[in-house]
Amino acid sequence: MTPFDFLGVNYYTRQVVRHDPTAFPGHAGRVAEPRHDVMTTGWEVYPEGLFDTLVWVSSRYRGLPLFVTENGSAFHDPPSALADPHPDPLRTDLLRGHLDAVRRALAAGVDLRGYFAWSLMDNLEWSAGFSRRFGLVHVDFASQKRTPKESAILYADVIRTNGACLDEG
Repeated sequence: MTPFDFLGVNYYTRQVVRHDPTAFPGHAGRVAEPRHDVMTTGWEVYPEGLFDTLVWVSSRYRGLPLFVTENGSAFHDPPSALADPHPDPLRTDLLRGHLDAVRRALAAGVDLRGYFAWSLMDNLEWSAGFSRRFGLVHVDFASQKRTPKESAILYADVIRTNGACLDEG
């Protein structure tokens, strides 16, 4: 068997559940966590879960480099951008929180080689069509105009400074 070169981790949310005999399958009913923001998908914003996941996967698959291959969020954006850059404070906060979780995982010894935000642009989502906007760049689907969101500016700064800009804000 050929060994793996790396393992990709996709992380968006956690799910807190309780026993519910009427829930199908598995008898696990979802429990809302009102202390945290919620995306338009209904997913809880929980950066600590990314840290926990990276540490667990790293300990379970020792010696295998990791990449965060998808991490992002869907929040409401109007059909047309409001400004350039388009304001998206919830996505920007989520990105900061998840990148902080990545930094803490690195400090804890996780062999993490890369992080990829999902997604560069608003696009077609298989389960939701064009109704959910995950992009760092706003797409006006009628005109196809692309406008960077504030989260895109932050992500570009993170890449340019190797994360040093996160210490400033």
